[in-house]
Amino acid sequence: MKLVASESLSRLVALRCSACGTAHSAFDLQRVSACCSLPLVADYDLREPLGRDVIDQADSSMWRYGALLPLLRDDHKVTLGEGMTPLLSLPRLAARHELPSLLLKDEGQNPTGSFKARGLSMAVSKAKELGVAGCIIPTAGNAGVALAAYCARAGLKAVVVMPRHTPQAFKEECYWYGAEVELVDGLISDCGARVRQRNADGALLDISTLKEPYRLEGKKTMGYEIAEQLGWTLPDVLLYPAGGGTGLIGIWKAFQEMRALGWLAPGVALPRMVAVQAENCCPLLETYEGRQANCHAYQGRATLANGLAVPHPLGESLMLRVLRESSGTVVSVSEEDMLTGMRDLGHQEGLFVAPEGGAVWMAARQLLATGWLRRDEKVLLLNTGNGQKYMENVAGRAVR
Repeated sequence: MKLVASESLSRLVALRCSACGTAHSAFDLQRVSACCSLPLVADYDLREPLGRDVIDQADSSMWRYGALLPLLRDDHKVTLGEGMTPLLSLPRLAARHELPSLLLKDEGQNPTGSFKARGLSMAVSKAKELGVAGCIIPTAGNAGVALAAYCARAGLKAVVVMPRHTPQAFKEECYWYGAEVELVDGLISDCGARVRQRNADGALLDISTLKEPYRLEGKKTMGYEIAEQLGWTLPDVLLYPAGGGTGLIGIWKAFQEMRALGWLAPGVALPRMVAVQAENCCPLLETYEGRQANCHAYQGRATLANGLAVPHPLGESLMLRVLRESSGTVVSVSEEDMLTGMRDLGHQEGLFVAPEGGAVWMAARQLLATGWLRRDEKVLLLNTGNGQKYMENVAGRAVR
C-alpha cells in the first residue's frame, strides 16, 4: 500500500539504511534495507524550526511526540495508553552507595507490563496504516505479549513464536489476546529461524527486532520522556538492559534528534550509555572486548532475564555505534547478581522489577567499584518489565 504524506503532522521524510545511508521510501511497506539487508532507520526533517510547543500536552502517552513519530494519520493509531512511565528516585539505595542522584524509569508500568508496548504499538499502527493483514514475531516473552495485545486492538492476525521454556504467564497472556502461539525448543534465535520458515511466503509482516523500521521509533520515545521529565536535562550515565538493543539505539536516536532541534537545555551533554547483558548470553560484550569479530557464531544460554537471551542481535553494529559515540561500555551480570539486584530494589525501594532491572542496578554497582562510574554523577537505570511476569523464574529465591 502506498501512503501519502500530505496534511500529516509527522516530519518523516525517508527511511535510511543504517549501514550505507541509502534512502528508501517511507511511504511504502519496508522491511530491512534493499541495499545491505540491514535495519532501516526513520529520518525526519529537522532543518525547519520545531519548538517544544509541538508536544501535545493533553496526551499523556508516548503519542504526545507525534511530529517526530512516523504515523501519518491519527485514525491508524493503535494505542492502549503506552508511555509516560514514571521516573522514580531511589533515595535509600542512593544514600547507601553515596550517589547524589539515582533514578529509575519504570517501564513495567506500561500496558502489557513492559517497554515492548511502545515498540509494538508503533509497529502495529504502521502495519495497519500500510494495509497489512497480520503480523508474526519471534519473542522471549514480552514482545509476543505486546504484539498479541496490539494486534487484537487493531483487528489483525497475530502469530507468536516463543521458546518452550518461556514462563507460562507470557504464554497465557498471548492466548487471552487471541494470538496463535507456537513453542520452539531453544532461544529466540531458534524462534527467528522458525518464523522465517513459517512465513516464507511473506503473507505476514515479520516484526522481529529491527527487521522493520518502526519498533525503534516507539522505543525512542523513552528518550524524549526522560528529557522532558528532567526539565530538558539528561543524566550523566544511563544503564539499559540490551538484548536485541532496540531501546538502547532508540533512546540515543531521540537524544540526537532533540539536540539537533535545540530542545535540550543549554550546555546539556549527552549521557554515557551502558549496555547491560547477562553472563549467560553476552554477545555484544564478546564483540566489544575483541574476543570475536561479531555475534554471528556466538552460542548463548538461557537466563532468568528472558529478554537478554538474544545471541545474534541484528542491531549489534548499531549498539556498538551508540557505545562508541557516547563513550559508553558493556557490562555482563551473573544470574545470582540479577537476583541480588532485584532484592535490593525490592527491599530498599519497594519495587518488584524484572531480572533485567535487577541486572542494570548490579551493573551500576560493578561500575562504581571499578571507578568507571563516579559517585558525583547522576545515574539513570531502565527497568524494562514487571517482575510479576517472571515469578516462575524467580519464585522461592527471595530472602526470607
